Amino acid sequence: MDLALAPETLARWQFGITTVYHFLFVPLTISLAALVAMLQTAWVRTEKEKYLRATKFWGKLFLINIAMGVVTGIVQEFQFGMNWSDYSRFVGDIFGAPLAFEALIAFFFESTFIGLWIFGWDKLPKKIHLACIWMVSIGTILSAYFILAANSWMQHPVGYRMNKETGRAELTDFLQVLTQNTAVAQVFHTLTAAALTGGAFMVGIASYHLLRKKHIPVMRTSLRLGLIAVVIGGLLTAISGDTLAKVMFKQQPMKMAAAEALWDGQKSAPFSVFAVGDVDKGHNKVAVELPGLLSFLADSDFDSFVPGINDVNKSEQEKFGPGDYRPAIPVAYWGFRWMIGFGMASFGIGALGLWLTRRKFLLPAALRTGDDERPHLVLFRTALNPRLTRLYWLTAIGTLGFPLIANSWGWIFTEMGRQPWVVYGVLRTRDAVSPSVTQGEVLTSMLVFTALYAVLAVIEVRLLVKYVKAGPPELTEADLNPPTKIGGDDKNSDRPMAFSY
Repeated sequence: MDLALAPETLARWQFGITTVYHFLFVPLTISLAALVAMLQTAWVRTEKEKYLRATKFWGKLFLINIAMGVVTGIVQEFQFGMNWSDYSRFVGDIFGAPLAFEALIAFFFESTFIGLWIFGWDKLPKKIHLACIWMVSIGTILSAYFILAANSWMQHPVGYRMNKETGRAELTDFLQVLTQNTAVAQVFHTLTAAALTGGAFMVGIASYHLLRKKHIPVMRTSLRLGLIAVVIGGLLTAISGDTLAKVMFKQQPMKMAAAEALWDGQKSAPFSVFAVGDVDKGHNKVAVELPGLLSFLADSDFDSFVPGINDVNKSEQEKFGPGDYRPAIPVAYWGFRWMIGFGMASFGIGALGLWLTRRKFLLPAALRTGDDERPHLVLFRTALNPRLTRLYWLTAIGTLGFPLIANSWGWIFTEMGRQPWVVYGVLRTRDAVSPSVTQGEVLTSMLVFTALYAVLAVIEVRLLVKYVKAGPPELTEADLNPPTKIGGDDKNSDRPMAFSY
């Protein structure tokens, strides 16, 4: 290892570990907030107990998840001052604006209403209490938007000017930062991936209980909602991913070329199914390709020219000076495929499950046996159902974490594919590291954070497992008869506000 680069390498490892770990909770927070709000809406509209029990069950898992997300998110901001002070000094005027909006608007908005939702079960009327969880859901989306707008500026800097006297980037158009096509495409892709993640989480846990034949009414309802979220989220993730890829092709051609191991530009560029490359020599030893598909995906035209890694590297050398402007090609190439593969596997499991529940194979209690049901179809379903259901439950449980893996590799690809730039075309990563931080200091803080996160992971998993196994709670009279006015009815108005969980 080059000792001169060791602090940069370690700082990147530390930020990568904390970011990927934190992002395990972000999509689950966004999606579970919305799914819990939908379940509570169903309860308010129908007053069916299964919806209220489902709301409380998934709400508990949501609260565990959001608590961990907040804790791990705070650590990330410390690193801007610890390991990346030159980056903070250079872009603080721009990067700080969306982060401030996220903290002052989205986070406080979200935290205020989540407090009302937690403590307001026996103090707020049903519809007002329901509005609180919808406000929490909106807050999570706003929070994600501001963070992603800041990250999108790093991918495609706009709305700024360079101050030559101070050597800093200065904000000139905040609205452009928030609304540029990179930010819009990235937010769309992240939110749809979050729907896929939350849906798979719900399907996996519901499948666990259905496999054990426990809490069937609540879990059947949860299963259907989760399957719908997976299918809709998966379809929209594919659409949003295509949109983001077209933006990436125009703004970061190197990232597109690295994702496909396309070394030399060509018209009718092929989509790589599998490749083994030689980075030093700049070509692939083995390549399995689909002709013309990459050109279509990049520019909606099978005949479009797509520049290759060697082409872009040469042009950037001419523009920015001598150097190697290639990212880690194997990481970009395989990260892109693992992101798509794990995401689409979850979508496939969800689509199959939705069809099986529609055909009643996974829902034996819902089989119709009336005169209008064809006898041979009933016999077919009865014979096939036990094997299908057990196989599906086991598969769904096993693939619960697939979207989380896809999200992680998606972020690794997004950030690694931009290297060697921390702000694309403006600031290199090596120039963003804190100059006074030593290799030992970065290594120490990285080991401490990693150990802390390992402990938090154990706590998180044990809490989730404990409450997942416990299943939906039994309802009390207070649950079934919430107050009709703010503050509670006369019979319980003197009771202190209680933490519902």
